[in-house]
Amino acid sequence: MQMPTSTVDDAEVAKFQAMAEEWWDPDGKFKPLHMLNPCRLDYIVAQIAAEFGRDPKAARPFEGLRLLDIGCGGGLLCEPMARLGATVVGADAAERNIPVARIHAEQSGLDIDYRHTTAEAMAEAGEQFDVVLNMEVVEHVSDPLAYLTACRQLLKAGGLHICSTINRNPKSFAMAIVGAEWVMRWLPKGTHEFTKFITPDELFALLREAGLDPVDRKGFVFNPLGWSWSISDRDLSVNYVTAAVKPGQ
Repeated sequence: MQMPTSTVDDAEVAKFQAMAEEWWDPDGKFKPLHMLNPCRLDYIVAQIAAEFGRDPKAARPFEGLRLLDIGCGGGLLCEPMARLGATVVGADAAERNIPVARIHAEQSGLDIDYRHTTAEAMAEAGEQFDVVLNMEVVEHVSDPLAYLTACRQLLKAGGLHICSTINRNPKSFAMAIVGAEWVMRWLPKGTHEFTKFITPDELFALLREAGLDPVDRKGFVFNPLGWSWSISDRDLSVNYVTAAVKPGQ
């Protein structure tokens, strides 16, 4: 398969450009991500620790691992990964996100390599990582298979790819679009397009076609009564996350 120069959807990037200054405001437009972040981190840490035989209770358990957060936004995942000892590169196609992320990392005393670039450009340059985080991005690109193929190329043999996205069904439309955008107004209307949502089975098929071996999938479940998120083995009806490895040693 011939890789496109980029799977970036300019209209999608523009949405996040407009919100760039609010990345670190826990009550701003990215409030849903701030609420979800502890749950995402729990899953990511557990998967990396298991794949690479690390003790998550150690001071810097991911020392020596090179990690890419593609679609890093303001750095909500990059910073905790850096604190856990990983060498972190954060990449985003929305140019305005990068200075916001850099400034916050500097203020936090963290050394993170932030870049305005794409997965395809980094793959073409021969970049290699032990871990690629691909969180809430695949539903915003123009060609999911080509994008996931670039993510696979960015991994070393035996590397770990973690990808989260939104299921496609009436419940996900009600919660991710009607609830989050229209009712709660956590996100501007039009942030998500229902037709771009991907079911777990579709994502597993795409990961395999891209050359990755899926090994796990879980749901991120929001409890409106407790106003909290949890990880579920069974409920993948709205938000969910997958883990896959690149074959080889």
